[in-house]
Amino acid sequence: MPTLRHTPFPYDVADLGLSDDDRAAAHARLFEDFVAIVRRLRRECPWDVQQTHDSTKHLTIEEAYELVDAIDAGDPDETKKELGDLFLHVLFHAHIAETDGTFDLADVMRAEMTKLVRRHPHVFGDEVVGGTGDVLRNWEAIKRAERAEAGTEEAGPSALDGVPDALPALLRAERVQEKAAAVGFDFPTAEDAWAKVREEAEEVREAADLDALEDEVGDLLFAVVNYARLRGVVPETALRRTVAKFSRRFRAVEADLGDRLAEAGLEEMDAAWDAAKAEEPR
Repeated sequence: MPTLRHTPFPYDVADLGLSDDDRAAAHARLFEDFVAIVRRLRRECPWDVQQTHDSTKHLTIEEAYELVDAIDAGDPDETKKELGDLFLHVLFHAHIAETDGTFDLADVMRAEMTKLVRRHPHVFGDEVVGGTGDVLRNWEAIKRAERAEAGTEEAGPSALDGVPDALPALLRAERVQEKAAAVGFDFPTAEDAWAKVREEAEEVREAADLDALEDEVGDLLFAVVNYARLRGVVPETALRRTVAKFSRRFRAVEADLGDRLAEAGLEEMDAAWDAAKAEEPR
């Protein structure tokens, strides 16, 4: 287990090798104004004053997903706005904690900066890496060392520690597989993973009851995630893209059939679907 590299704070940013342009990009005055606005809202807006971490956590999640939507749409203006909304939530939660007396914004930034420096010894230290694979392996090893030092491992240290239960299922499956793969527990090739997909698909077809079917569907989805990961596809992104594509085409079917949608047969719906698909740019 690696020794943690602790960077003392406060420190001189010059020690990190930041250029003058990097410092200028921090936009310190704008940041101060943003923080001041959040503080004033927490003092003077009746709704803001009443909020807690718990009452706003679902809104924070929504903002994160709205940012992903904007990125998926390739819309820089919306991405900018959604980044601002998510940034607001970071400042808002930090101020809630400050008024609760648990921590403040400086603690948040200091902890994150310390973590970034510690987990990038190849940038801020003398560690030598041979590529992205080494970076990821070092990252996981340092995270395990951090948990061991803090005494926050689950019962018995595990390579799977640190994957949040609240992640969307496809993303969580991918993260768990990545963690297992980092210690060598993985299919040798994508073709081996594909053979597992075919095996699990057959078991889905042969499931005898609903409980068994649920298990087998889960196994199949997990196997598909594994295959996608080994082929370089992010399953969460792939499924989001497919759902968006389905929604777009279905709306076109609704527009085509109008009030007749409920009475239209499947054959007519399929024809409208094919027409919508044909009109999409390749």
